[in-house]
Amino acid sequence: MKSTLFRCLLAMAMSGPAAALPAPNAAPNTSPRADLLKTQVTIADGTVVGSVGLVENFGGIPFAQAPVGPLRLKPPQKLTSSYGTLDATGSGPSCPQMFFSTDGDLLTSVLGNLLNTPLFQTVTGQTEDCLTMRVQRPVGTKAGAKLPVLLYIFGGGFELGSPQMYDGTSLILNGLAMGKPFIFVTVNYRVGGFGFLPGKEILADGSANLGLLDQRLGLEWVADNIAAFGGDPDKVTIWGESAGAISVFDQMALYDGNNKYNGKALFRGAIMNSGSVVPADFVDCERCQDVYDTVVENAGCSGAADTLECLRGVDYDTYVKAANSVPGLLSYTSVALSYVPRPDGTALTASPDILVEQGKYAAVPMIIGDQEDEGTLFALFQSNITNTDRLVDYLNDVFFRGATREQIAALVDTYPDDITAGSPFNTGILNNPYPEFKRLAAILGDLVFTLSRRLFLAGTSAVNPKVPSWSYLSSYDYGTPILGTFHGSDILQVFYGILPNYASVAFASYYLSFVYNLNPNNGSGILPDWPQWSEKKQLMQFTNIASFKANDNFRSKQYDWISSNIDILHI
Repeated sequence: MKSTLFRCLLAMAMSGPAAALPAPNAAPNTSPRADLLKTQVTIADGTVVGSVGLVENFGGIPFAQAPVGPLRLKPPQKLTSSYGTLDATGSGPSCPQMFFSTDGDLLTSVLGNLLNTPLFQTVTGQTEDCLTMRVQRPVGTKAGAKLPVLLYIFGGGFELGSPQMYDGTSLILNGLAMGKPFIFVTVNYRVGGFGFLPGKEILADGSANLGLLDQRLGLEWVADNIAAFGGDPDKVTIWGESAGAISVFDQMALYDGNNKYNGKALFRGAIMNSGSVVPADFVDCERCQDVYDTVVENAGCSGAADTLECLRGVDYDTYVKAANSVPGLLSYTSVALSYVPRPDGTALTASPDILVEQGKYAAVPMIIGDQEDEGTLFALFQSNITNTDRLVDYLNDVFFRGATREQIAALVDTYPDDITAGSPFNTGILNNPYPEFKRLAAILGDLVFTLSRRLFLAGTSAVNPKVPSWSYLSSYDYGTPILGTFHGSDILQVFYGILPNYASVAFASYYLSFVYNLNPNNGSGILPDWPQWSEKKQLMQFTNIASFKANDNFRSKQYDWISSNIDILHI
């Protein structure tokens, strides 16, 4: 019986989902097609006309006023008038994206392994008028069906991303195959200099963390409207990857953990793939002001009496170029991001690590985990780092300006200067294209993702020991040259499930069980029981052929140092 059920799940992973994934670099369809079958839903703001295919799709549904003109760089505002009948048969617009360069011999040599990931996909229809929702549901779903809701927050380093990149068709079909139908929702939010511009002027104006506020208003839209689409607003799980996962915790921590709207919680569960807390300085910090001043200068606003009002007044092309004039994610400065959520005293009252310690977050059941080699993608651009001294200087100058050089040297010293110990892990002397690559990759992966995850779980388990959490480590891309199981590679496995192997099947089963039951273990006996992290500090490790329990105590020396020095590791 078990083998039959597993074969059914494997067949499900091999069929359907692959057809939903666009070919590499294919532009998503954002225009309505006259030949599509139509369906419609009426909500308070108007009638939404969607398309019918393998699933029913409603893209580009506005949830806020267009953040243009005087509303540029302002918190999102609710709609105040009806839009009548809306053609939502496409996938909707994209917010303005931050560009990046793919120059460099090392990046070029591994680019073929990256082109299928959303971070390297092209989006269309970029516009400031982008605050929209995309809703997808099983064909024939009606109002009152009360299906659980899975709301996805896309990643992209707070610089890139769009609901266009994340078609939920395969997920919904998997849910139907498992007898677990659900509603899939993606929220569009402002990124880059449109959504996360820092600086003292931004703080004084009350306009920090706009992308997070967009997400929050999107959640409120779900609470108000998802029942008309057949969803249950009391059964919402929020899920994100990378910056989306960081956003998931930020939504838990907004307003010191108050996730209530009209007296009800906006979500009841959370899933975080590759991201949790990012310890950050206040939005008016020194490096933050450098970003703001650079944007102002490149927009031609340096001489203005009110530079922020000047930024709101320049034309779109001028502001896009100015916002993109600072270092980006895929560059030498790597994950020392120009644009990132930062404490502002109101929405985020303190650095996320402090909010965890103080218990100021909405404590809901959660799944959180990482790829084994999170840092390799972000160490592709620093080939000048050829010895320990240069590595220490790099981390001190680019990342942790509030730390002394001696402190950063102590951190680096916890990581052996031995290529067999670096990332991609467990690959011996291979995959080290420049002398400090594997060491830097290990450090970046641990600081931003893997060991910060363990620190996060330790904190949440201490302040809310009765709230369950599950954790994982993915190793299913072991053997990929240079990259290993790299950051973002889970999108193909977990989101689209296009690789017909155990990992795709297992994640689909565990995640959909969590959406339904707030517990990844469905009791079927097909998959191993996933232990709660707090019980024995164990996680589930996934390979292409199996999953197994593992102790979450690897790199304990490095973890102990990071845990004891977290206050100097704010970006």
